Amino acid sequence: MAGTRHNAPLLGLALGLLLTVAAVHGGGGLQLGPATQVEMGLELLGGAALALAVLVVPVDRRPSGGITVALMVLLAIWTAWSITWAIQPSDAWIEANRTFSYLMVLVAGVALVRLAPNRWGALLGATLILAGAISIYALATVVLPSWLSPDEIYARLREPYGYWNAVGLTAAMGVPGCLWWGTRRDGHRARAALSAPLLTLLILTLLLSYSRGALLAVAVAVVAWLIFVPLRLRSLALLGIAGAGAATVALWTFGQDALSQDHVPIDARDVAGHRLGLLIIATVVFVLAAYLAITFLASRHPASGAQRRNWGIAVIAALALVPVAGAVMLTASQRGLGGSISHGWSSLTDPHAITPPNDPSRLTAVGSVRSRYWNEALKIFQDHPWRGVGADGYATARPRYREDRLEVRDAHGYGVQTLADLGIIGAALSLALLAAWLTAAGRAIAIRTFRSTEWTAERVGLAALTSIVVTFGVHSFVDWTWFIPGNVIVALLCAGWVAGRGPWSPPPTGPGPLAPAVRTGLRNHVRVALAVTTMVVAGAMVWTTWQPQRSVSATTDALDALASGHPARARRDVQDAVDLNPLSADPYFVRAAIAQRTGNVAAGRQALNRAVQLQPANPATWLTLAQYELRNGRPNEAIARLGPALFLDPRSIEVQQTFLQARAALAATAATSEAAAAKKAAAKKAAAARHHKGR
Repeated sequence: MAGTRHNAPLLGLALGLLLTVAAVHGGGGLQLGPATQVEMGLELLGGAALALAVLVVPVDRRPSGGITVALMVLLAIWTAWSITWAIQPSDAWIEANRTFSYLMVLVAGVALVRLAPNRWGALLGATLILAGAISIYALATVVLPSWLSPDEIYARLREPYGYWNAVGLTAAMGVPGCLWWGTRRDGHRARAALSAPLLTLLILTLLLSYSRGALLAVAVAVVAWLIFVPLRLRSLALLGIAGAGAATVALWTFGQDALSQDHVPIDARDVAGHRLGLLIIATVVFVLAAYLAITFLASRHPASGAQRRNWGIAVIAALALVPVAGAVMLTASQRGLGGSISHGWSSLTDPHAITPPNDPSRLTAVGSVRSRYWNEALKIFQDHPWRGVGADGYATARPRYREDRLEVRDAHGYGVQTLADLGIIGAALSLALLAAWLTAAGRAIAIRTFRSTEWTAERVGLAALTSIVVTFGVHSFVDWTWFIPGNVIVALLCAGWVAGRGPWSPPPTGPGPLAPAVRTGLRNHVRVALAVTTMVVAGAMVWTTWQPQRSVSATTDALDALASGHPARARRDVQDAVDLNPLSADPYFVRAAIAQRTGNVAAGRQALNRAVQLQPANPATWLTLAQYELRNGRPNEAIARLGPALFLDPRSIEVQQTFLQARAALAATAATSEAAAAKKAAAKKAAAARHHKGR
């Protein structure tokens, strides 16, 4: 197995590039086309990894991670089953596709640890490549705004995802890998020194994204690392150097209005961005030199065991004094300790609390708009406790419960989103999955005997992989980044590896050379049949995932054909869209537009009534039908259709305006009818008078 160690850097590079491409191409996960392509790729690669494991892995090896995978399968099935009662079945189908693709990522992690158990370093290296690439690009959008972000209006880092908390989370998930890389006892020390400047960039990205959730998540992961992994002094030295460098650059940036305020002209952003770039380069060089100097001195003058213990005690005492100092400061404040805690809790949980500003002061603010979204999600859950409103149904159900006019797609928290979408059963499956994975992770790193069991290189690496998953999990509690491929893929791949590793034992030797093992597996007809079945199932997932996007493409083609004056072709395209995704209301909207254009008003009304039947709890279907009736001179029917729309979305400006327009049209119609009746009566009276005069 000597060759595997030499190939590990190349494997890590290849895997890191693959993860980066998937993250950048998937972006924020809101564009169906790129997201679908990423999901199809994940399903194919996951199926291929599992099929290869079926061919190669010895049958007598204990199937570790099986319970975790089985529970993820049940969660994916429940998500797909929710299509049958979802208030927005088309979105539920798309969410089910996403969940199955993530299932295949988890399966791939389990399969990879069976195929190459000694290459955990390659996976950690891949996470660092992804985190470094995303962080450097995000920082570059500020340093070189004219090239990379000329139309950006916000100071917070949010590219390439378009969402600042996702950028902060990616940087946070790179921190455990940096701690592993910079403190490992094996490997070349000069290469390990590169972890210091990389960690500086990651922390700087965290700070400039203003992501409090990501900071909380990485803080929890770092504390867990310091508690369990016996590399505390090295870790603290690395964190201290990198953190000081990142804090220096961040504080300078916060003091520049051109870099910390929104809606700044591009010229001012350019000048300030170039200065920031020079400062980052200087800081990175200084951090690297400082880390090299410290490691050199430590190697020339190693500390004794007693000194390390004393330093460790001093560090623990200093960390323990942090909350004490915070309590003293709160006591001396105007509100006092109790008042400050009460005010902070109120700001955190009050749905009507003031949202913190979108500037650096946000990092120290307690209040958040999340309490509003959580409160609405819990109201949805109370009305649909067992099954929820269907996968990804929160966005459609929320307008009925909201007290504002904000358009929000998710509840900003995995727990409350799952309760609203999938009910108690979905939440129970998620909790069982979490418990199964935590149990598997605890066995993999021997958490019960972490003091007595030797901390080998692999065990430290497994702790780093576990910390990455913990970072994602803690952040998921306060935000919903489930739709961001760049975040979820890394977390589930690491989770699958840790769960599939099995209880801690000396490092396994692996299955041996791959090609001979594959040839041996091909001679086993049962293995071949299972591998083929695996790929067939993966192919079915890919086909199912592709259909909603095909429907959207057909709908777009229908609109293009209608705009170019080809209604017959538009009708064919829209029928294809309906056949590909019979759960979506959008093709029926287009079918009504085609009917309106060709003068077949009845056919358009029939199409929109079908959309209402398909999604009766969606205010958009009722509103579209009401607007159609209003355009075709039936204000009475429009008002009748607006009743459900107002019930489902009472604060919608568009619904309210349509209702007022329908009332005005009805009044105008009534006035016209009265005028016509009066005119007719006058004419009749005049005719009677003439008749009487003639007599």
